Amino acid sequence: MQRIRLRYTKRGRLRFTSHRDFQRAFERALRRAEVPMAYSAGFTPHPKVSYANAAPTGTGSEAEYLEIALTEARDPEQLRALLDESLPTGLDIVDAVEARVSGLADRLTASVWELRLDGVDPADAARAVAAFDAAESVEVQRMTKNGVRTFDARPAVVELESTDATDAKDAAAASGASGTTETHSSQADRPTDQPCAILRLVVRHVTPAVRPDDVLSGLRAVADLAPPVPAAVTRLAQGLFDEETGTVTDPLAPDREAATAPTEAEPAAAATAPA
Repeated sequence: MQRIRLRYTKRGRLRFTSHRDFQRAFERALRRAEVPMAYSAGFTPHPKVSYANAAPTGTGSEAEYLEIALTEARDPEQLRALLDESLPTGLDIVDAVEARVSGLADRLTASVWELRLDGVDPADAARAVAAFDAAESVEVQRMTKNGVRTFDARPAVVELESTDATDAKDAAAASGASGTTETHSSQADRPTDQPCAILRLVVRHVTPAVRPDDVLSGLRAVADLAPPVPAAVTRLAQGLFDEETGTVTDPLAPDREAATAPTEAEPAAAATAPA
């Protein structure tokens, strides 16, 4: 049995797709692409698909992950292209590797988020971020099925910084990622004649999970920052948090490295081969 790990996106208006909606669309794509899926046993067999840490409904994402199990081996890149063609634009399969190292979910320990605050002056956002960073604790409330829950959102936040839309676009262009901020949500959905602040958030995956809306609630609590319209939120990356560099690494990198690393037999064969 072969296992393939995929990275997919939720862009534009399809950020409003729920996780269940995506599951249905993805299973239809598997059938259209005639993928030789492995199925579970029992009275109601279903394709063996494992989803990891899906983004909340209403948020965009450039870094969602899942794993599928196949009964026949397939080339990961060809499989990616077939599935991408079978999904609507906005739900895009952008990367695929064969699973060679266990524990994909264990590598998803942090996320990088972009929060676009239309109608918020960047200077006001910067003051609110400074207040949040300076606070020892930031208690927020969230409605759960068991009622209102209060928890401290501050410890999970590794980094929170503010800029404006122009600076964010210039930074993307300078890094070779021109237009990155424009792909996260439709420009037609945004006011163009209003100030706009951009927040970059790096948050650890803890229990209870601290989501971007919890951080926005914290900014409201510590600095009375209340955007006039809902924030446009996009997950830019998720993966293993590197404590030394403070970065979030690619969770599929160990599988790529394992695929390209020589086996123990290869060096021995090279050593005994005639010159």
